[in-house]
Amino acid sequence: MENVRKERTERRSALEQSLDGLPQGLADPIEGFGAFIELEKGHAGTTVEGYQTDLCQCARFLASERGRGDWRQVATEDLAAWVGVLTCEAYRTSSLARKVSALRHFARYLLSEHRVAEDFTELLASPKKERPLPETLSVEEVGRLLRAPREDSARGLRDRAFLELLYSSGLRVSELCALTLQQVNLEEGYLRVEAGKRNKDRMVPVGGRAVEALRRYLDTARPALVRSRTGSAFFLSNRGGPLSRKTIWYWLRNYAERAGIERPVKPHLLRHSFATHLLQNGADLRAIQEMLGHADIGTTEIYTHVDGGTLAAVHDRFHPRNRQ
Repeated sequence: MENVRKERTERRSALEQSLDGLPQGLADPIEGFGAFIELEKGHAGTTVEGYQTDLCQCARFLASERGRGDWRQVATEDLAAWVGVLTCEAYRTSSLARKVSALRHFARYLLSEHRVAEDFTELLASPKKERPLPETLSVEEVGRLLRAPREDSARGLRDRAFLELLYSSGLRVSELCALTLQQVNLEEGYLRVEAGKRNKDRMVPVGGRAVEALRRYLDTARPALVRSRTGSAFFLSNRGGPLSRKTIWYWLRNYAERAGIERPVKPHLLRHSFATHLLQNGADLRAIQEMLGHADIGTTEIYTHVDGGTLAAVHDRFHPRNRQ
């Protein structure tokens, strides 16, 4: 209890320093807001401190750069100007989003206390969070990974087959585990993926090397794994049931270590690599979208990232001034 009181005293002292020099119409509501979200909403002290720090920073900008002395004078344009300044100062998108969130909570508090007539954050655009680029394996790393299983056992043939299929067709691990014999047509070189995230079946091509690995598995390995209660699951465990996600993750990690790949390798990394390598070799984005089963082309567009070397090669090859 003594520690809690001490923490609150220290926070109050820090807040008073932050509020020092601010117009009363800007400072007082920030102090009241902190007490409200801590006592009424039960927010942790660190959350309260973070919100108040952001609000004090905004209030100083409003007072010094926009001439505002009370939150009733604040408009969306004032806040947009503040966010613009922070953006120019290279604040991370996550930090900007946190500050805008603090403002939104504060505006709702002011409305509930009848300190403002309208929500001045209603039209304030939230910073778009940066979408992380998908991590991928190089073509050479994929080759080493696919060669890692030893094909002198039923398990090795099975594992080589599911690795080849993950990379050849970009399946999700859940789709691989649910795959049945009826969904695979090796004569035509395709498989039918049922439902999934879009609740819609899709046809996915299977490459030549993957077809070969799947044939070897079906002819030699799968019969050795069949048990009395085995159903129509395509990939079987040592007990004759459908192969589990846990088993796939385990062996994928094991083979990555054998292949000398030091970073973590998960099934989705092969799906990312499948899409990225197709795109780098000239595949149409819409076709990749269909093969991956993405409902929105925007989800697939994340694979359009290319490195500087690829850009330079494309420029050298296609720019008219570079041609001899």
